[in-house]
Amino acid sequence: MQRLSRMCLLRCGGLFAALFALSPATAQDAQQDFDFEFGTWKTEVRRLAKPLSGAQEWIGYSGTTIVRPLLGGRSNIAELAIEGASGRIAGVSLRLYDSATKQWSLNFANLRNGMLTAPVVGGFHDSRGEFLGRDELDGRAIRVRFVISDVTRDGARFEQAFSADEGKTWEVNWIATDTRIR
Repeated sequence: MQRLSRMCLLRCGGLFAALFALSPATAQDAQQDFDFEFGTWKTEVRRLAKPLSGAQEWIGYSGTTIVRPLLGGRSNIAELAIEGASGRIAGVSLRLYDSATKQWSLNFANLRNGMLTAPVVGGFHDSRGEFLGRDELDGRAIRVRFVISDVTRDGARFEQAFSADEGKTWEVNWIATDTRIR
């Protein structure tokens, strides 16, 4: 009986130790999801001129993105400055980590109007970030999906898509490719 109790304590104690050890590590890992992006990037963007209109005209831009950590890595800020034949886009993305849900909220403001868009919320799984939210486009309610993929030390791909049918179909309207500037 004593041997059985000791085995149970070892197993249960090991299980509890493993659970408690994994929780902070998991939270810490998720908190560092955007660490790969800290630094300065050459940014190439293709933007759909009129999303959800059926038109297929894409507009190109080129410029830089600078990403810095804030508040010990629990948030970060990405400054975007790109230009193309259609003009200039300058904005800032504030990303905030919620340790309770282990998710990020991504909040973007175009400096043209200085207003934050509705956030998209989500996280990374297997080196792919997916963030979802609701917004409005030309007076109609839409769903927004933002995906970060192809993440390496020196590059990443960012893709935004809209849905007017509650996520049954998606139309990609923004593709950005970042390459690290050393």
